[in-house]
Amino acid sequence: MTSLSTRRRSLKASPSTRIRARWLLVVTFAASMAWVEAACVYYLRVVVDRVEPYQPDPLPIRGILGEVELVREGATLLMLAITGMLAGRRWRARLGYAALAFGFLYYVFLRIMSGWPDSLFDWDILFLLPVPWWGPVLAPVCIGLLMIVWGTLVTQWERIPVIRFWRASWALGWTGMLLALGVFMADSIRALPAGLDTVRQVLPTAFNWPLFIVALLLMATPLAHAGWSAFAFRPRSISSASL
Repeated sequence: MTSLSTRRRSLKASPSTRIRARWLLVVTFAASMAWVEAACVYYLRVVVDRVEPYQPDPLPIRGILGEVELVREGATLLMLAITGMLAGRRWRARLGYAALAFGFLYYVFLRIMSGWPDSLFDWDILFLLPVPWWGPVLAPVCIGLLMIVWGTLVTQWERIPVIRFWRASWALGWTGMLLALGVFMADSIRALPAGLDTVRQVLPTAFNWPLFIVALLLMATPLAHAGWSAFAFRPRSISSASL
């Protein structure tokens, strides 16, 4: 009996093994979701003959097709948020898993399916809610990589302490997110007074890289803060603040 119970205990996965397994499950889900997202985008662009979006009349998706696409985008965000809620036990882990799932890059799969984008500097319509977002492919790729690294860090370290300047780092991070959104939507917002039909016809000619780089650095503040916390404070010195 004793040997049997000992064997059962030895077969039990350690906490770190369970955390790694949970991360792997989320990554597998994110990769599958990225393929589905790429397929949906590809199908839609083939239907409207806009595999390469940067051309006259870039958004010929009016009527029910446009409404369905808007709802699909909202549903995708909800699914990714629920993934984080189910995978994590504490709020920070939930945010981390949601960021990990959201940041997974679907451009690799879109390239396999359609041959587009040709380069990281090709213009793309990134999102449609509440108005179209425009930007070179490189811009969302940078944000996605940032989210993947931060999500991995905060979900794989069991105990990262909430230390001084934590709120300040998040305030800077949210400021960066708002700045990035402003850069992506700037052309569409400027066209709003002329009506939604004009917004749908917008073709930006320049991307505000200096402001976007500032936004990216601000968004990286929570990552830098979490990384410094994880490596500066060893587990033996931490008594709380686990995921």
